[in-house]
Amino acid sequence: MSFLIAIVALVGALCVVNMVLTLGVVRRLREHTKLLDVLYETIDLMGGPPAAGRDLGVGDVAGDFEVTTADGDRLTRDSLPEGTVLAFMSPDCGGCHEKLPAFVSWAAGQDRSRVLAVVDNRSGDSADMIATLRPVAQVVVDGAVSAAFRVRSYPTFLEVAAGGTLLAAAPEISRLPAGAPA
Repeated sequence: MSFLIAIVALVGALCVVNMVLTLGVVRRLREHTKLLDVLYETIDLMGGPPAAGRDLGVGDVAGDFEVTTADGDRLTRDSLPEGTVLAFMSPDCGGCHEKLPAFVSWAAGQDRSRVLAVVDNRSGDSADMIATLRPVAQVVVDGAVSAAFRVRSYPTFLEVAAGGTLLAAAPEISRLPAGAPA
């Protein structure tokens, strides 16, 4: 009987140690996420011309594009109004699904003509994401806008001036000047 008690105690101790280590890893991952967000913002604030193949810097103008929205409207770089917010998302991106509700909530209180959601559908079924975004934003399912703004990671949120000049970039909507609470 004492052998059985010793085994149960050993298994219990191992479970406690495993739980403590797991909680430590989760805490460390949260710290790293915050550090990466700060790094993302720091790089954005440095501005300046980007190196070839790099993301646009603040003050840079996006490349030309001409696309059709999910509603059938024609959209070009030069037709973007002042203060347009672009959200670049992908259906197979966990971070995109995590940040989608906050973006949709924010966009619901905005002028829909100044909110553009660009959905990358190269690697997943985008129908659910498009259906969620369509009531609150113009939706484009096309790589031309991502290429014009040199977006290579998802989610990415941009604020642009009229004509496609980059004003700000952030990993979440609340970190853009337009997305910050008043």
